[in-house]
Amino acid sequence: MTGSLLRAVRGAWRRVEQSDRVVHDASGRTNVLARLTGADYVSLTALFVGWGSTLLLLGGEPNLGLLAMFAGFGLDKLDGWWARRTGASSPFGRQIDSFIDVFVYLVPGALLFHVALAPAEVASLVVGFLVLSFGGLRLVRHNSEGFGSDGGTSFYHGTTVVHTNLVVVANYFLAAFVAPWNGWIAGVTIAAACPLMVSDYKAYKTDGSHMLAAIGVLVACGFAIGLHWGYM
Repeated sequence: MTGSLLRAVRGAWRRVEQSDRVVHDASGRTNVLARLTGADYVSLTALFVGWGSTLLLLGGEPNLGLLAMFAGFGLDKLDGWWARRTGASSPFGRQIDSFIDVFVYLVPGALLFHVALAPAEVASLVVGFLVLSFGGLRLVRHNSEGFGSDGGTSFYHGTTVVHTNLVVVANYFLAAFVAPWNGWIAGVTIAAACPLMVSDYKAYKTDGSHMLAAIGVLVACGFAIGLHWGYM
């Protein structure tokens, strides 16, 4: 850059008033830390555990990564219970919860396929993209539309990121225990499940569905422990 051009750029920059780049009225700004509730701190703990799951998966420890991911699942359920119990539910808290869900369910799910199931890099690229993109769109839609209601029973629009995560986990164990199952079958199964997250399917939010999810997690924990320590 010549000296004259450099001086011209500097002159143009100086003509931009500093007031245009400084916010003088802070009344509309959010003090994020001040707005965090106990439930939000539980959500952040789930994020910490979810990041631990990611590191374990990247380090070639899928079973330990699964156990960490399931701990994040438990914390994710705990934050909702805490918010309802303390009356701390808010749109801000729901935004935080959705943000955390990306790193508790979507990222570990995509990585589990990548490190333990993917038969080729292109399969990992496509399946990971579908999990993250449809999962992200599903969370955005939920924040925008909220729950539906059918006869007094709340439901999610489309399957949830938890459902998709469990599809990935189920494929992981099927590949481990069922001889004909392989990464290609797993990839097709997971890819087919992803668009359901933005469908009109009604995933009812009931005590029974929560109980089934809890049982599924406990069974999966048993399988992960058995595989990691050589019991299976």
